[in-house]
Amino acid sequence: MSEKLAMSKTIADVVIVGAGPGGAVVAKRLSEQGLSVVCLEQGGFPDYTLIKNQGVDFEFTKDRHFSWNPNHRAAPSDYPVDDSESDVAPLMWNGVGGSAVLYAAAWHRFRPSDFRVRTLDGVADDWPISYEDLAPYYDRVSVDFSVSGVAGDPAWPYHDVPLPPFNLKGMEKKMIEAHDRLGWHWWPGSNSIASIKHNGLEPCVRRGACLWGCFDGAKASPDRTHWPKARRLGAVLLTNARVQQIEVDKEGLARAVVYVDRETGTTYRQRGRIIVLAANGLGTPRLLLNSVSNAFSDGLGNRSGMVGKRLMMHPYATVIGLFEDFFENWQGPFGQRLYSMEFAETRKDTDFLRGAKWQLMGTGGPLNTIGAFPWGDNAGWGKDFHKTVHQRFGRSIDWSIIAEDLPEETNYVTLHPTMTDEDGLPAPKMVYRNNENTRRLMQFNVERAEESLREAGAYEVLRAPFFRETGWHMLGTCVMGEDPTRSVVDSYGRSHEVKNLFIADGSVMPTSSCVNPTGTVAALALRSAEHILETARNQSVSLENV
Repeated sequence: MSEKLAMSKTIADVVIVGAGPGGAVVAKRLSEQGLSVVCLEQGGFPDYTLIKNQGVDFEFTKDRHFSWNPNHRAAPSDYPVDDSESDVAPLMWNGVGGSAVLYAAAWHRFRPSDFRVRTLDGVADDWPISYEDLAPYYDRVSVDFSVSGVAGDPAWPYHDVPLPPFNLKGMEKKMIEAHDRLGWHWWPGSNSIASIKHNGLEPCVRRGACLWGCFDGAKASPDRTHWPKARRLGAVLLTNARVQQIEVDKEGLARAVVYVDRETGTTYRQRGRIIVLAANGLGTPRLLLNSVSNAFSDGLGNRSGMVGKRLMMHPYATVIGLFEDFFENWQGPFGQRLYSMEFAETRKDTDFLRGAKWQLMGTGGPLNTIGAFPWGDNAGWGKDFHKTVHQRFGRSIDWSIIAEDLPEETNYVTLHPTMTDEDGLPAPKMVYRNNENTRRLMQFNVERAEESLREAGAYEVLRAPFFRETGWHMLGTCVMGEDPTRSVVDSYGRSHEVKNLFIADGSVMPTSSCVNPTGTVAALALRSAEHILETARNQSVSLENV
């Protein structure tokens, strides 16, 4: 008997959809307390042996297996996404570990102001929780994800950082000196990358391949940090399981998850007393909208009409300085050697709301110096190829700018009327446009970043505003709130309408902040898991699963 067939005959305490950061955090915590957990993941485990970043052909082969864009990768575990009406392409990894397999591992908390945007700036919505509510969970997940850095950044309330930082090199020191002269904020990078042996991770050897999978086992992705322990504790992880819909009983309670075994084509029903969705800001609304029933004609838990609405994507730009100095800037960590929050809040002297985070990055190896990312329209192919590589390799510094994205109902995810994945499930369609506030915010920060690089001594500065291939952060499409008519879930991620259904991914965020969201996804997931444990005795479940 196959494992999937065997599990389909059982009733799990909790069924989780998605094995990325949110799903992994929930699975591990619930397994620690003895609950029976089954997780369904449409992909498999990442195969880090497919390419080797120490090989001479790494830059040629990395996107063959570890492309960020599922429409380009088109792996069997992927589903197509219609992004023809979107300014930003969706980027994700469908497999165990989720998109954390390919993230740069920059790790931040949201700031206290990020939870009170309506109160402070009159736009968006305040969160139903505060920074203080989430702080204890931030503390715990930072240990689980082996976060390295320096405590005491004045941009946040004080909190510890579990692992020591990486040493600052020539590139970082040059920008520190420039920001000191300008009187601008800077701080050493905080990353979920082990600087010392920790939690099953090896110390980083600075190969700089973080965005294409860490082949040395230093980057904290859940396939390494959470799933080994969760499985030892009894959690069942079923891979190659493409979920189609959530079934509900006549009382409107979730009773089962229907999925296709991608290896055999067999359809199974996995029953569970509690269902947790952690399929990211695209996959979760897709699944809810496809789970139509007599009780939920517009999609599961969607009487508010908010499922799929208010998509946020973190608009992204790069500003690169060319220097006479030679830096070892192809070495890791790739994503965040240094960062600045100087322009992260709403300012009285500008014509836009909210702000952006800057993160200092290298520009990669020789081939990466002439590719689209991070150079935009300044790619170096052509008759001056060799000259361009010589100018850029080891001599360029990148300020990558992440802009806070304000939620708008005109940006959304819906089901495509005709496009499907290979199992017949409707594909998601994204509609996303940058608004005028974003354009003004980005222009201001791009100009300031050029000022920073010029102060550091750059003899030339190249701008690449509004990158399309930067949709790593898909947020807000199943927003949390206190009002069931204007939100999908409550402050613990529980559906307002389906009392045994939870969401544990970035789709629940009312606002996006301007910092990388994985730390907040993990903290929210842990908070939801603790709530599940605390309320288990009184949890409503389908009578079919009692």
